[in-house]
Amino acid sequence: MAVLAPPVAAIRVAVRRALTGLPGEGPVLVACSGGADSLALAAATAFVAPRLGRRAGLVTVDHGLQEGSAERAAEVVAFAGELGLAPVELVRVQVAGRHGGPEAAAREARYEALGAAAARHGAAAVLTGHTRDDQAETVLLALARGAGPRGLAGMPARRDLAGVPLLRPLLGITRAQTLAACVVLGLKPWVDPHNSDPAYSRARVRSDVLPALVRALGPAVLDGLARTAGLVAEDNAALDDLAEAALATARDPAGGLAVPALAALAPAVRSRVLHAWARELGAPPSALSHRHVVALNALVTAWRGQGPAHLPGGLRVLRRADRLLLA
Repeated sequence: MAVLAPPVAAIRVAVRRALTGLPGEGPVLVACSGGADSLALAAATAFVAPRLGRRAGLVTVDHGLQEGSAERAAEVVAFAGELGLAPVELVRVQVAGRHGGPEAAAREARYEALGAAAARHGAAAVLTGHTRDDQAETVLLALARGAGPRGLAGMPARRDLAGVPLLRPLLGITRAQTLAACVVLGLKPWVDPHNSDPAYSRARVRSDVLPALVRALGPAVLDGLARTAGLVAEDNAALDDLAEAALATARDPAGGLAVPALAALAPAVRSRVLHAWARELGAPPSALSHRHVVALNALVTAWRGQGPAHLPGGLRVLRRADRLLLA
């Protein structure tokens, strides 16, 4: 009896854990770029899902940002057919003209496409191939931005994507393991040149910062960063629950939020309440930043008769007596 290679076994176990008990009868869709992480994930899902009585399909997104991207996307579709995945879909997206830098714009377009594909196919979940290394990079980038607890929590193992669960089964798997699994399985991953392009901050963290940390502190630093993300995520969940209750209490019967109720809150809870309320008013979450929450907070704690706080989407919030109101 052949012994299953440890990297392949570890990835299959991770996928099985993510899919076990998943509600709904629709297929799970693997988001696959053709890189080592998503190829290994697709292969593992094609093996595991049918054994759990679940159909598995694949979606690949062509951003059109690099020469030959259409051909690579077609190769991923062919690969999915060889694995027996169905449904399989190639989605082309338009990145130009979106807000933010190229990385953020491509990410926004990609997730929009994945959410739409999940809706079309009645998917029970969408799976992405983010690894422990990706999580460590995310935490370092958040730390450099001063992003606070939400950023330091990194990527959640599960979040909502247009009403469908987005799962990241490989957050406990290393990039080295996905590469090794591809070698064992005879898969030939595509190497995205953006991953080594120093014009991108994540590429610089990947090629320079993380290796320097590993040399200085040892390989366990990657586990430490990923573990930190998980611990902070647990704290965030507790604070978010407190903020949800506090927001309900702070609503004024005449409209807006009551300043005395907001002023009585702990700062960490109040900032979450104001952030949630700003989203509720219509501020785009991707554009809502720390400085916007600071401006709202100043209307509560540093009121000097100043003008309204300006939020993304052309929204203005002002203080009138003891209430915060949408202008």
